[in-house]
Amino acid sequence: MDYFTRQIYSEKIEPYIDKNLIKVIVGQRRIGKSYFLLQIMDLIRERKSDALIIYINKEDLTFEHIRNYSDLMEYAEDKKSKNKKAYLFIDEIQDIDGFERALRHFQTKREWDIYCTGSNADLLSGELSTYLSGRYIEIKMYGLSYSEFLMFHSLTDTVESFDKYLRFGGLPYLYNLPLKEKVIYDYLKNVYAAILFKDVVSRYNVRNVSFLERLTHYVADNIGQIVSAKKISDFLKSQQLRFSGNIVLDYLNYLCNAYFIIKVKRNDLKGKRILEIGEKYYLEDTGLRHALTGYKSGDISQLLENVVFLHLLIKDYEVTIGKLGDKEIDFVCDKAAERIYIQVTLSLANEEVRKREYGNLIAIKDNFKKIVVTADEYRTTSVKGIEIWNIRKFLLEF
Repeated sequence: MDYFTRQIYSEKIEPYIDKNLIKVIVGQRRIGKSYFLLQIMDLIRERKSDALIIYINKEDLTFEHIRNYSDLMEYAEDKKSKNKKAYLFIDEIQDIDGFERALRHFQTKREWDIYCTGSNADLLSGELSTYLSGRYIEIKMYGLSYSEFLMFHSLTDTVESFDKYLRFGGLPYLYNLPLKEKVIYDYLKNVYAAILFKDVVSRYNVRNVSFLERLTHYVADNIGQIVSAKKISDFLKSQQLRFSGNIVLDYLNYLCNAYFIIKVKRNDLKGKRILEIGEKYYLEDTGLRHALTGYKSGDISQLLENVVFLHLLIKDYEVTIGKLGDKEIDFVCDKAAERIYIQVTLSLANEEVRKREYGNLIAIKDNFKKIVVTADEYRTTSVKGIEIWNIRKFLLEF
C-alpha cells in the first residue's frame, strides 16, 4: 500500500524495534496511526524479509470476533509459528476487553514483539500503567506538521499554503481530498462525530450529548484563553444550561482523553511551581475547530498560538504557560536541560505590542533562549537578545 513516510515517527520507533518493550502509539482518531503501523511493518521487513507479522485491526469487521483478551490470545497464538519470533500489531486495542492481560502474557515471552495503537488516553494509560509498568514505551502522534502538510499536498511555502494549513489542519487523509472548504469540512465533521461518540459518549456513558457539544464549541471558540470550570459553567448558565463545575471538569477531561483538546498548565516562574488553576486549552487539530465553528479571520492570533504549540509538542518539548507576576509568557518549553521562552503575536508593527512582547521576555532573569514568533515578514533576526522568527520559517526550520 502506498503511503507517505512520516520520518519523525520512524526515528522515534526504530530504536525500540526488536526490544522487549510493548510499543504503544497513541493519538486522535484519523491522525495516521494505522498507516504508521504499516510503516513500522516495512521497517521490520527491511531488516527481516521473512518476518512473521500478525495484524489485527479492530475497526475491520474481519476481527469482530476478537472481543476480549482470551480471543486475542487464541487468535495470535494460532497464527504464530513455533520457534519463530512474531511481530504482533493491534490497531485500536482499547476495543478489546482486558487487552492488558494478553499484552502482559505476550510480553513475558521473548518470541513476541508487540505494537499497538489506541485513541483513548485514560484507558490506555490507566490499564497499561497498572499491568505493564516499565514494560512499554508510548509514542504520541500528532497531525501533520507544516512541512509535512506541504509535502503531502505538493505545495510550496507561501502565504496561501500557510493559510490552507491554518484553515484545514493536519489530518493526513486530507491528502485524498481537494482542498476545498465544503469537501474538507464535511469530512472533518464526520471525524469530529466519531471522536465525540466513540471516544467520549460511548466510552464514558455520557447522557447529555447536547451539553457535551456545547462545551466542545465553547472550548473551540476560546483556544488559548485562560479557562476555569466556573467560567464555563457561568457561560453555560447564560445559555440556559445548568451544570456544576465538577461536571464541566469531567467532560473537559473526557475530551482531553479522546485527544480532541490538550490542557496546558501555568508555570509560576518566580515560585518555580506548576499552578493548579488558570490552565488553557488548545485543539489537536485546527481544521476540526473550523468544521465546528467556521473559520473566523478575527481569530488568527489564537490559531497562530495553536499551531506553534502543536509544533513544539511534535518536537518533544514539554510546554507550559509562563506566569511572572502580572506578566504572561505564551509558552515555556522544556526538553532535558534546555529551556526556551516563546511569545506568539500576529504582528510587531504596533509599539505597544512590541513593548509587551519584548518586555515580558526581558523580565525573565535567566540566560535561556527567548523567541518572538510573528506573522510579520520580519528581516530583523534579534532585538535585545530576543530572536524574531516569522511563523512559517519557525514551523519549517525550528
